[in-house]
Amino acid sequence: MSTAIKTTNNRSANFVGKILTAAPLRIVIIGIAFIWTLPTAGLLISSLRPQTDINSSGWWTVFAHPFEITQWTLANYERVLTTDGMGDAFLNSLVVTIPSVVIPITIAAFAAYAFAWMEFPGKSLMFVVVVGLMVVPLQMALIPLLRLYIQFDLNGTFLGMWLAHTGFGLPLAVYLLFGYISSLPSEIIESARVDGASPLTTFTRLVMPLSVPVIASFAIFQFLWVWNDLLVALVFLGTRREVTVVTARLSTLVGERGEAWHVLTAGAFITMVIPLIVFFALQRFFVRGLTAGSVKG
Repeated sequence: MSTAIKTTNNRSANFVGKILTAAPLRIVIIGIAFIWTLPTAGLLISSLRPQTDINSSGWWTVFAHPFEITQWTLANYERVLTTDGMGDAFLNSLVVTIPSVVIPITIAAFAAYAFAWMEFPGKSLMFVVVVGLMVVPLQMALIPLLRLYIQFDLNGTFLGMWLAHTGFGLPLAVYLLFGYISSLPSEIIESARVDGASPLTTFTRLVMPLSVPVIASFAIFQFLWVWNDLLVALVFLGTRREVTVVTARLSTLVGERGEAWHVLTAGAFITMVIPLIVFFALQRFFVRGLTAGSVKG
């Protein structure tokens, strides 16, 4: 009986010790999360307030009377989406971003599988070239690409944007997917070969389903980069209303309505909604996909 009591006391002491040891770390993490979330909360609250309230008081004053209906409005979003063209820009961003994520992932998955599990002449040299392209700044390619686009009438088109983002994103995609696919157990690939499966069948039936975590990780990276991109959009699409994206439209609003904070905050939050949804939907794959291929053995 006394032995059981001592064991219980020791377990309780260890549990309490773990909690006390982890408490400072938890406090630091909560503090960092609060600091990072605070600007987003302020932006959301400001976008839901009338213009007179924004001009007369700070966003934190809403907590004095949080349930007062008169201090909340959706008119800012209605104005941005209808009058200021953010709705069309939102659709244009989806048209640009979705293919710019799907195309490089598809090409990189085939390339990574070939580099990892197939033998062909020049394999090592080609992989070195792909990895080396990761360190080339995209700014160096903008002017040559723009001249090429003008020559082939691709400037100002969505196809040009898809090709540009595919080219800029492929080296990182191939590198990430190669690290993961090459770490898959060789027994799985060999058993598929013994059973008579072709390389394409092995890739589609085995490798792709097992590579969902790393594909989701790169999809987050690529989606956030393309959606938040302003430089490439301005160079290859310009500011024409029919093809402008949300970042370019928001930049234009800053110049046109620099003092209309109720419009700018609503427009800024609209640009954040889709990336937040994508990140939280795929974040369970994020760390697993990035770290799975880091150590092989």
